[in-house]
Amino acid sequence: MLGAVAGDIIGSVYEQHPIKTMEFPLFQGGSRFTDDTVLTVATASSIMEKRGYAESFRAFGRLYPRAGYGGSFSKWLFDPHGKPYNSWGNGAAMRVSPVGFAFETVEEVLRQAAKTAEVTHNHPEGIKGAQAGALAVFLARTGAARQTIREEISLRFGYDLSRTTEQIRAAYRFDVSCQGTVPEAIIAFLESTDYEDAVRRAVSLGGDSDTLACITGGIAHAFYGDVPEQIAREARRRLPEHFLDIIDRFNAAYV
Repeated sequence: MLGAVAGDIIGSVYEQHPIKTMEFPLFQGGSRFTDDTVLTVATASSIMEKRGYAESFRAFGRLYPRAGYGGSFSKWLFDPHGKPYNSWGNGAAMRVSPVGFAFETVEEVLRQAAKTAEVTHNHPEGIKGAQAGALAVFLARTGAARQTIREEISLRFGYDLSRTTEQIRAAYRFDVSCQGTVPEAIIAFLESTDYEDAVRRAVSLGGDSDTLACITGGIAHAFYGDVPEQIAREARRRLPEHFLDIIDRFNAAYV
């Protein structure tokens, strides 16, 4: 889970200023957590406290109302009677990595991932993006080889994972859809050699950098088993204490 959060922080400064290179400082003065982290932590809290996902998203989101949410989510956040709004946005996928760590069967991972998505992102592509992200984390955590992850995700969800990051990078632009973010984030992981390399690849695509790196970072954390100490330290010092408490308790229980 910390891998997703660190990816979000690393990618945050490049969301408005996309880059097309893997050579960049991982942390800068403006590096910060965004809505991706807020809602990832909310998902983890919901799992541990056995509280509904919508309730957690609203509770955490209202604590950080300026974290960078999309317009439709912001309206939902402050409407106590807000309903799902048929979104296919990548917000469904960026907050789901705790599901892949916490549940023990493919069926339950897919079911819980759908539940995290459908409170807001109930479009089929939104649900699919959340399920694909969570399943990639689960497979990585449980020892699946890269090729197995590639084949399983491609077969279940129809994503084209045969491309390379170099091929994607050339023409890729900012894209907030699940269908234009999740496959690319998974490919960045599939080509990586370690956690840092995975996140650098995700950011270098030049798109929605914090969300790409958040999704990729969660999978890479699950696959490589940890986040490098220096990256973890830099990420943690940018987080509030109550986030750190949830992350540490979640990691102790599931990671």
